[in-house]
Amino acid sequence: MAVRVLLVEDDVGDGDALAEALQSRGHTVSHAIRGSDALHRHRAADVILLDLNLPDMHGLDVLRKVRQVSPVPVLVLTASGDERSVVRGLRLGADDYLTKPIRLAELLARMDAVVRRAAVSATPQDGIVRVEDVEIDLGARRVLVDGTDIGLTAKEFAVLAVLAARPGTAVSRQQLMDEVWGDAYLAVSRSLDVHLTQLRAKLDRPGLLTTIRGFGYRLGRD
Repeated sequence: MAVRVLLVEDDVGDGDALAEALQSRGHTVSHAIRGSDALHRHRAADVILLDLNLPDMHGLDVLRKVRQVSPVPVLVLTASGDERSVVRGLRLGADDYLTKPIRLAELLARMDAVVRRAAVSATPQDGIVRVEDVEIDLGARRVLVDGTDIGLTAKEFAVLAVLAARPGTAVSRQQLMDEVWGDAYLAVSRSLDVHLTQLRAKLDRPGLLTTIRGFGYRLGRD
């Protein structure tokens, strides 16, 4: 499966060699050396290969900023013995990691795995997401709880749909506002709070829509 790869690697020699190897397998590769470049180009990628040691910022800061606005799969590339950074990266939302030197066959397999997982979670086969006894029909824009339509407003459904597209995954407030209101910087934060309160009341399933303090929200229990 050919994908668009954003390779974020400050070592020009290593980056060019890896990019050439991936391109020879049919993938389209964009090579960024700086973290700031990656933040401007991540939306055009199907998967990001992210080195942690970048000249302008730490790779984990790039990951954190990307995760605030995008669920794009991220594979962290790390030096051996960098276990603490790996753990932090996974907690920040990295999908997987590889230790340098990179073995191409393993990289290709892991890329394929994370891209396929992302595609399945983003597009349920029947257009319906089920979490416990809650059924969210993304096509019909209808939500049933224990078989009963709870009658959400358009905005309430839009908020729930963003969370339902990533069940079990933390979604930031910024990303919710960006996807529902169109611009996270212009949206009124209070509007999101009001709609979430109404949504929780209509779902009437305490703990199903979880607040992650200082970050955002998740649909699904731990």
